[in-house]
Amino acid sequence: MVAATDPDIQHTTEEQVAQQARRKELVQRWFWRILGYIFFLGVWEYGSGRILEEALLPGPTRIIKTFGELWAGGKMLDAFQATTFRIAVGFGLSFIIGLFIGLISQNRWWEAFFRDATLISLTAPGLIWALITAIIFGNRIAGPIITIVLTTFALVSVNVYEGVKSLPKDLVDMGKAFRVDVIGRNRHIVLPHLAPYLFTGVRFGFSIAWKVTVLTEIFSSGRGIGFEMRTSSQLFQMDEFLTWILAFFLFALFLEKVVLQAFENRYFRWRQGVAAT
Repeated sequence: MVAATDPDIQHTTEEQVAQQARRKELVQRWFWRILGYIFFLGVWEYGSGRILEEALLPGPTRIIKTFGELWAGGKMLDAFQATTFRIAVGFGLSFIIGLFIGLISQNRWWEAFFRDATLISLTAPGLIWALITAIIFGNRIAGPIITIVLTTFALVSVNVYEGVKSLPKDLVDMGKAFRVDVIGRNRHIVLPHLAPYLFTGVRFGFSIAWKVTVLTEIFSSGRGIGFEMRTSSQLFQMDEFLTWILAFFLFALFLEKVVLQAFENRYFRWRQGVAAT
């Protein structure tokens, strides 16, 4: 009796083994991550009222209760709506400006024109722009939006510039040889090549946009997460102050790890098919 040696069966078996190994690694990773959360939350809860007074260090149970109270009162939703709107408008403008500068900077004259502005945006702390816009615009909505643009546009422009610079000329020449029009070349060659650079710029820019928006709201705003942080700290309400901080962290983490990651995985799902072949 001859044993079956079908290559398809062998290939399927290897795929199953690899999937089981990846699944096991994922379970172990999440186990230790959840265990880490449980440990730190347990230490935090134990220290509240024992090591430090509960008024100075409210425990996780108190934070959860405060979150429910803020949500039921509508204050949490209103603050997040205000902050999210500023980030959406500011980072949307920043992305468009950064994309435009990155594309035209392929010309050496425009590169020289924007070089110092880009360098200043990359190196200057967001606190500087937050203070400047707070002094100039006060509580007006333009302050956080302009701060976001000034601190994040360079991240997009630099990534776009590097992406266009590394674009293989052979692919473009091949598209021209097959008489692919400009729109077709940009859609099937340029944009797929620039996509990883764009996503990198969006990730870094978005993370910084959250920080500078809240920072600007602390200095000069009548609504938003930063304003609520400032109010609770001035009233020495540590439970509300920590609740706003943790809610801000969780929401930013949700947008980064769930929304942006899902969109990126969907866009690059073709890579999985290529890697499997």
